[in-house]
Amino acid sequence: MAERKAQVERNTLETQISVEVNLDGTGQVKMDTGLPFLEHMLDQIARHGLIDMDLKAIGDLDIDDHHTAEDLGITLGQAVSKAIGDKKGIRRYGHAYVPLDEALSRVVLDFSGRPGLELNIPYTRATVGGFDVDLFQEFFQGFVNHAKVTLHIDNLRGTNTHHQIETVFKAFGRALRMAIELDERMAGIMPSTKGCL
Repeated sequence: MAERKAQVERNTLETQISVEVNLDGTGQVKMDTGLPFLEHMLDQIARHGLIDMDLKAIGDLDIDDHHTAEDLGITLGQAVSKAIGDKKGIRRYGHAYVPLDEALSRVVLDFSGRPGLELNIPYTRATVGGFDVDLFQEFFQGFVNHAKVTLHIDNLRGTNTHHQIETVFKAFGRALRMAIELDERMAGIMPSTKGCL
């Protein structure tokens, strides 16, 4: 089996991002982004998705966190797409429900080749750990656009914003793991009646 690894760099006037992924890893993660709460959430993707990740970011955090959060989503999406390759043999679809105390979230995704994001999180606070929760929309939109996935995220209940977000990222990691998993019954087969994705 070919290694499903990728390394991508994205350099703009606003950010310098480097992302390495191993889709068949054990959830090992190294991060240096300047955004501690986002790193805590990215760690959930790695641990629950069993994806090894090394992320480095230098961004214009003196302005705000927007560009760094968005560009991390873009670059992670590019790296995942590159590591998957032609998508032959993957399960393609993934879904997960994850609870954390009072909070419950559902994530469903499809490596369809068609970027689409439906994100419904009724946040109970505007910031967590100093991080603007609106930027999760930018992170996931960046990922979706560059991994070319359809992604539905629904926080079904929750009163603690940290719990709401953590259930989303854990569920995203588990849904991602399911979707990129190689299905031995689909070995070498494109999971689409179109013959391409």
